[in-house]
Amino acid sequence: MKFSATILGSGTSQGIPVIACECHVCTSEKPKDNRLRCSVLLEIEGKNYVIDAGPDFRQQMLKFKVKSLEAVLFTHEHKDHMAGLDDVRAFNFIESRDMDIYCSKAVEIALRREYHYAFQEDKYPGIPQLNIINIENKPFQLSGTIPVIPVEVMHYFMPVLGFRIADFAYITDAKTVELAEIEKLKGVKVLIVNALRKEPHISHFNLEEALNFIEQVKPERAYLTHISHLFGTHEEIERELPPNVFAAFDGLKFEFD
Repeated sequence: MKFSATILGSGTSQGIPVIACECHVCTSEKPKDNRLRCSVLLEIEGKNYVIDAGPDFRQQMLKFKVKSLEAVLFTHEHKDHMAGLDDVRAFNFIESRDMDIYCSKAVEIALRREYHYAFQEDKYPGIPQLNIINIENKPFQLSGTIPVIPVEVMHYFMPVLGFRIADFAYITDAKTVELAEIEKLKGVKVLIVNALRKEPHISHFNLEEALNFIEQVKPERAYLTHISHLFGTHEEIERELPPNVFAAFDGLKFEFD
């Protein structure tokens, strides 16, 4: 199975630059220091899938010229990962079908609360058309053919689902991970994982924790995402990393066979 993965956003919940911030990261003019909210585009067997649809979803679809979208997979229900879902309306119109939404029951509850108008019996014209497909921490198939292995991590007390597809794995908003979940990741070639900053945080890996996690998984290459302006510029982060670990950036693309 040939597919590609593109980082649509590598920033934390505020993105970079942060509103009204004058730090050297937020005022950097280098493209790799401009980070939209976390999301990934998967292009598999000619179809596009997005992991998370945060506040920058519309901007990301336009920036990366995404002309069709098969489904959205959600990691969890925080706003920086689901606040842009209304904009799937454009794909509803172009493709004349409901958008498949793969998510946990907890995410579904949040979506029904946040986008209550999309689930009303008497639907208002032009609302997003959504087809909820509940997933658990068990393997499932995207579009009935693409094997996906969920990996559950804890975001403080909140369960979050990461996803492994073949040699690629995407983990965000992790603070702790059980050994049984780490085992699911063994053998991946590319691992994307969150690393908020160098200092400890209550609900996210810091750099030390992310590197320890990477050492346990032992991928061929690992890339850090969900990056805060408190971490530093792209160049500063890269100087802190071992040879097989890199800072992700918006637009970074991976090709897999």
